[in-house]
Amino acid sequence: MPRFTERTDAAAAPAPAADPPAPPGTRPARATLALTSAATAVALMTYTAPMVTLPETAADLHTPLSAQAWLLNGTPLGLAALLLVAGSLADDYGRRRVFVAGTLALGVTTALGALTSSTWLFTLARVAQGAASAALLASSLGLIVHAFPSPRGRLHATGVWGAFVSGGIAVGPLVTGSMPSWRVAYGVLGAAALVVAVLSHRALTESRAPRGGRPDLAGAVAFGLALVALVAALTLGRDGWLRAPVALLLLAAVVLLGLFAVVERRTATPMIDLGLLRRPGFLASSTGGLFTGLAVIGLFSFLPALLQQTLGLSAMDTAWLFLLWSGLSFAVALQARRLAGRMAPRLQLALGFALHAAGTLALLGSLGSGSWTRLLPGLIVAGVGSGLLNAALPLLAVESVPAQRAAMGSGAQQTFRYIGSCAGVALTIAVVTSTKGGLSHGADIAMVVSAVLSLVAAAAVAALRERTA
Repeated sequence: MPRFTERTDAAAAPAPAADPPAPPGTRPARATLALTSAATAVALMTYTAPMVTLPETAADLHTPLSAQAWLLNGTPLGLAALLLVAGSLADDYGRRRVFVAGTLALGVTTALGALTSSTWLFTLARVAQGAASAALLASSLGLIVHAFPSPRGRLHATGVWGAFVSGGIAVGPLVTGSMPSWRVAYGVLGAAALVVAVLSHRALTESRAPRGGRPDLAGAVAFGLALVALVAALTLGRDGWLRAPVALLLLAAVVLLGLFAVVERRTATPMIDLGLLRRPGFLASSTGGLFTGLAVIGLFSFLPALLQQTLGLSAMDTAWLFLLWSGLSFAVALQARRLAGRMAPRLQLALGFALHAAGTLALLGSLGSGSWTRLLPGLIVAGVGSGLLNAALPLLAVESVPAQRAAMGSGAQQTFRYIGSCAGVALTIAVVTSTKGGLSHGADIAMVVSAVLSLVAAAAVAALRERTA
């Protein structure tokens, strides 16, 4: 029997009954969609905050080039480590409860990040922001599935939510670039998260699908330590991939992931049912999330800093240029629901990856050209591809698992996304900064790597057909 089925035996402690789902289009359903989308946008704005302010932040915190990956990787590390356990906790103990707690914690930790004075304190604050974001992101789709139980309503709601993922990415650099300093930007974003938390506490209704049992803390610890080891290995690799510390960290990551798999098979309430990996839909969702982080987020997280260092653009100019990519991603994700019935979500993922690869290849040579206009065609094509990815991933995440495990399905897909992001950022910075020929030449190599990874992902998800009975 699959482990995600609900327990009905007497040993399972009954949880307080959740409110029944509100009909789509009613005020509670609209409030659920509005607040989950708003919180998601704030979380993604916080996530993207260092992208255009990386040079200023690194200078203020006296961060050497070799450690700048940590300034970008703190939040995705916290996200990847906690998304799975957050999704399971949301399903078991209340999605509204986890969502409000995560949004409140995001506000507090983001404000504290503005007060840090060293690279490691800032990184710890970013990891805490990622953990808080994990709680709200994993529970968001569970709340949406409960509020919009019909396939048509779910298609609309997940499309809007996916668009706000792109919207947060689009607006984040503009907000941070327009502020007097990166510290003020963090204070503003923290206040915004606190406002959404208060509104959510008042307006959202509770939902859950309890299994009983204790939280899978052993699995969470093993998984989190494996990610820290992996990111540390990739970050240190720029100084030599064959060094003993890098090899030992990679070995530790493999061993810890093996331990995580053993724990998940033996625990009664796993963070993720490994049996789901036999489902083509779940595999497509996980593969899509992993390569979105690895190929797309990894490159575009460091690209704004590269634009400032190679083309001499200001933080605000970089944010406006970055908006061409992220704004198109938002618009396309919002309209992609029109593809429903015409294109399977996995094929939409494949098309998105192919367009990202084409756009990235069009960017080759642009950073060494001395002109920002050379970037425009590539940013446009890659932005369309990113929008298709952000629309398809949340829909596939909730469709590939039983409805009562929607938060876990969302958490799993986003976990793979941010694992890829951690690895992608570290790999991009390592390639760019360790290649002879300067930053522009290194950036070209990183773009080729991103395009190749995207094409591999497109082929992989296109090949994952659902089995017929």
